[in-house]
Amino acid sequence: MQSPTIKAVFFDIDGTLLSFKTHEVSPSTEEAIAQLQAKGIKTILSTGRAITSIDHVKYLNFDGYITFNGGYCVSQEGHILLKKTIDPRDIKALLNYAKQQPLSFSLMSEQEITIHDVTPEIAGMYAHLNLPVPKPVDIENVDPASILQTNIFISPDEEKDFMAGIMPNSLASRWTPLFADVNPAGQSKKVGIDIFCKHFGIDLAHTMAFGDGGNDITMLQHVNLGIAMGNANPEVKAIADYVTDDVDSDGIWNALKHFSVL
Repeated sequence: MQSPTIKAVFFDIDGTLLSFKTHEVSPSTEEAIAQLQAKGIKTILSTGRAITSIDHVKYLNFDGYITFNGGYCVSQEGHILLKKTIDPRDIKALLNYAKQQPLSFSLMSEQEITIHDVTPEIAGMYAHLNLPVPKPVDIENVDPASILQTNIFISPDEEKDFMAGIMPNSLASRWTPLFADVNPAGQSKKVGIDIFCKHFGIDLAHTMAFGDGGNDITMLQHVNLGIAMGNANPEVKAIADYVTDDVDSDGIWNALKHFSVL
């Protein structure tokens, strides 16, 4: 396979840039990003995290940020290129459901993250991600029109019926069995890629992306060269153009070298 000329590379955070073991970016990945930037190749973060939860990787000087799984795209200079909130009807239905049934969920807006009903398992998940547990949500005082993403702590088996019955105008994706990322219908990292390709005048034929979770599938399928980390979920590896080594074994560096991008 002849390697395409790459002009933009998109990176997921958890399990791709950041190791779940060290909670840090490896020296080889730091060097890879620096070399890409020195060559004039755009480096763009692409994550399901909130815009308020990425400060620890901003030192890498990305050229742009796709957050909330594509729902909030912002340039390096801080210009908002896209902001898309969840249908308020779905948020109202979620809140009403939670008043009647046990349910853990988080709500993410531009300014903050709040959470309802923290279990020990959920607290452990935040520790695994090296993130603080969000403050409790005040269900009676949520602005339903302000929510960019919610995490619903339900099993994969429960997800389909829950989404159809409670949040039919939204889309669920997941990178862990513990919860589903819920975003506006039609929203995904793929949309964020198109936003930045247009912003920088780059054709999709010159794009590459790295990911490991279910919410990375649309991204890896959309770019010209979709790379799954060695630690990626099986369904992610199945759709990738190439499977590299895992996040703790220089996977990003090795793939960029393999395709002669560096």
